Amino acid sequence: MRYDDNVIEEVRSRNDIVEVISQYVKLTRRGATYFGLCPFHNEKTASFSVTPSKQMYYCFGCGAGGNVFTFLMQYENQTFTEALKTLADRAGVQLPQIAWSPAAGQKAAYRQKLMEIQKEAARFYYYQLRQPAGKDGLAYLYGRDLSADTIKNFGLGWSEHSGTGLYRYLHTKGYTDEQLRDSGLFSWDERRGMTDRFRDRVIFPIMDGSSRVIGFGGRVLGDGKPKYLNSPETEIFDKSRNLYGLHIARRTREDCFLLCEGYMDVIAMHQAGFTNAVASLGTALTSGHASLIRRYTKKVLLLYDSDGAGIRAARRAIPILREAGLDARVVSLTPCKDPDEFIRTNGAAAFRERLEKAGDGFMFRVRCAAEECDLNDPQGQNAFFEQCAGLLLEMEDELERNLYIEAIVREYSQFKVRAEDLRRRVNVLAMKGRTPPREPKPFEEGDQRQAKKKNSSEDKAQKLMLTWLVNNPSLFRVAEPNLSPEDFTDPLYREAATLLFSQYRQGEINPARLLNAFMDGEDQKRVAALFHATIPLEDEQQEGQAFADALIRIREASLQKRQEDVEATVDSMQALLQEKNALEELKGRRQQLAAEYVRQAAEGTRGNSYM
Repeated sequence: MRYDDNVIEEVRSRNDIVEVISQYVKLTRRGATYFGLCPFHNEKTASFSVTPSKQMYYCFGCGAGGNVFTFLMQYENQTFTEALKTLADRAGVQLPQIAWSPAAGQKAAYRQKLMEIQKEAARFYYYQLRQPAGKDGLAYLYGRDLSADTIKNFGLGWSEHSGTGLYRYLHTKGYTDEQLRDSGLFSWDERRGMTDRFRDRVIFPIMDGSSRVIGFGGRVLGDGKPKYLNSPETEIFDKSRNLYGLHIARRTREDCFLLCEGYMDVIAMHQAGFTNAVASLGTALTSGHASLIRRYTKKVLLLYDSDGAGIRAARRAIPILREAGLDARVVSLTPCKDPDEFIRTNGAAAFRERLEKAGDGFMFRVRCAAEECDLNDPQGQNAFFEQCAGLLLEMEDELERNLYIEAIVREYSQFKVRAEDLRRRVNVLAMKGRTPPREPKPFEEGDQRQAKKKNSSEDKAQKLMLTWLVNNPSLFRVAEPNLSPEDFTDPLYREAATLLFSQYRQGEINPARLLNAFMDGEDQKRVAALFHATIPLEDEQQEGQAFADALIRIREASLQKRQEDVEATVDSMQALLQEKNALEELKGRRQQLAAEYVRQAAEGTRGNSYM
């Protein structure tokens, strides 16, 4: 559901950004702006700024920025709706109730019942662990070096032997057999009726990203089968779209997730201070898992078991993660089998060292291919490079593919295979029916440098112009007669400029409210940066000259883009000629524009553009 813009703005305006961020970051006032250490990257010098007049924050170090909604979305890894509800509760704003259809309302109410059942079951299992019947489970957890606090934090429990204890408990709470059957916590047959799915097992509650219990995993003690048993998929539990430990890892300040195989691995890493660890739920990694991870980080370190099954799982996971745009790296834990064993044997400091030595995921796959082939035999060597070519063909980016070709040739130089040979093999595979990687249009080296320089100057001019207009709205009197939102060639900048010009005409410049129009996190970050562009200038005369130069540069780029895009007709050519004449006239007024900037800037409040 998308709430009304007025509701969103009411919540935002009633949550002062300085007060909210001060709950997470120590801020110190410097003039009209507050500064602190950025919570989104490691730094020793405060570059994180919060500006009350804009109701926005911006980090000059990493570029993170936005309004109070964006901050919660980034810091707490919340969705926009979650951040809106959090801030509405904080400000005492009553959000409109969702108007369900009768069928949708019944479905939502039923899902809520299933959620309640999972929560009650977690309480029951947690209580049983501390009863005489749970002594074996508690001894097992302590034997795995888990502390009482860790057991509590993960809500670990015990399912007793009778097979009806949970059923009887939930029945006294008023839940129907139909609801209990749909919860996934029970088995049913005509002879025995309803019986507990989990018995004589250590219980691991599975929570979603909002810390709500949605299912369970159970580990049997002794030689029982299966060793691990998970809840089946239900209305509220989809194991291909949830990760164990995500409810904690989503708040990590690390720049990556640690992806492993088991519950105990996750818990051991969290207890050792690595709270960014997660695990898939008894299933191979899926694209759904990768998309979920992508919401929180762009980098994944794989810590699968070092046995054959773990290696195969890592090889399957790497291309899935890469397809989702994630940097996948592999951590070697040898001679230990898994993270739990490694930490218990070697400690947290040694584990951190292994993480820092994580190897490239693609080269891991290459080395695995090498181990499968007899590299002492010419046929085995040929088969190995054939596999390498197949892996390289997965890459669409030509530069990336060439860099990995060079890396493979360098690592296996003893075979005297040249980069050209391997590149040719990739092309042969592509011609056999595999889709060839998309090739970029050829550029001469000088043309590339010129294009980059041109785009950089256009981008900088557009950013500076929007920053100036936000910091000192009186400059619209200079800009508006000579510039329109359509002159901004970047689509995102054009959208931001359209909203900003509209706000000016309505009599209120409010960049924090403007940001509400952008739902995508990356878009919010880029738009926030538009209002914090800087340029080192010494005095107002230089500022005025820079303003005039930026205005003219934007108009030049706009005209050039129209010349490239417009269909050549008599009318269009006449219109372009008029625009060109207007641009030349504007250039002739460069000094006048600079002088007008100085006059208008003196009337307005000086902003923070040149800090």
